[in-house]
Amino acid sequence: MASIIRAITKDGSARAIVLDGRDIVERARQIHNTTPTTTAALGRTLLATSLAGSLLGEKEDVMTIRFKGDGVGGTVVATSDWCGNVRGFIQTPAADLPLRADGKLDVGGCIGKGELYILRDAGGSEPYVGISKIQTGEVGDDIAYYYATSEQVPTICALGVLVDRDYTVKAAGGALVQLLPFADEEIVDKLEVNAQKLRSVTEVLTNGTSKDVLDILLDGIEYDIFDEIECEYKCACSREKTDNALISIGEKELIDMIENGEDETVMTCSFCDAVYKYSKSDLKHLLSIVKKNNQ
Repeated sequence: MASIIRAITKDGSARAIVLDGRDIVERARQIHNTTPTTTAALGRTLLATSLAGSLLGEKEDVMTIRFKGDGVGGTVVATSDWCGNVRGFIQTPAADLPLRADGKLDVGGCIGKGELYILRDAGGSEPYVGISKIQTGEVGDDIAYYYATSEQVPTICALGVLVDRDYTVKAAGGALVQLLPFADEEIVDKLEVNAQKLRSVTEVLTNGTSKDVLDILLDGIEYDIFDEIECEYKCACSREKTDNALISIGEKELIDMIENGEDETVMTCSFCDAVYKYSKSDLKHLLSIVKKNNQ
């Protein structure tokens, strides 16, 4: 299972969160049958969303990150709860691109240019929505840019997905470091230097642990780990939700499905591999609920 370590510098200048998310990204690869490039694009988005979600304050809060770019992968969406449990999808999972000149997967080309949307739903009438322009499509750069410009929180975001030769995920992880109000300038300088030392999150995780990533980012800075939590690729779909989705289409559409549709209606979750099947009898039951509600 994936895990998140959360720490804070002893002087309160910054907080740091590190995620070992190999299991999350591998599960997403299995569900969506992604190519190496889309595995990396979706994986980085899942990792970033899990990290950001772990900053939510209440159990009912939800964090959603959506990259709406013009790249070959199309829209990429991920949603997390306050423990970092996350789910997501990429619009065109079969898309792929040649490796970049430096031999790395072309995640920026997969996502392309466009807008980054960050939504925080705290249970109010409307969720908070922040928007910024996609800077590189590499995900980590874009998340850091969003926090710095839209929320005025200087942020370091390092993300990585290492795809093995058999296309499975060998390593995946991320780190988020954010300055807190009245941060000490000396600490800020050290964080900037340390960020340059972290050449690859996946390289560290392949041979080490999340704690090793944290030690690099906070090298020379005293800090306390205040918790470590487990998280996973976890979908919130259910039969009840698909029932409600069918009920919401209305009486006329349900009648048409019963009279002119297939013997069995199949609904598949966009986020996971769950399949919900409805017979004509099931649809008639839902139709009776709609008629009752309309009385």
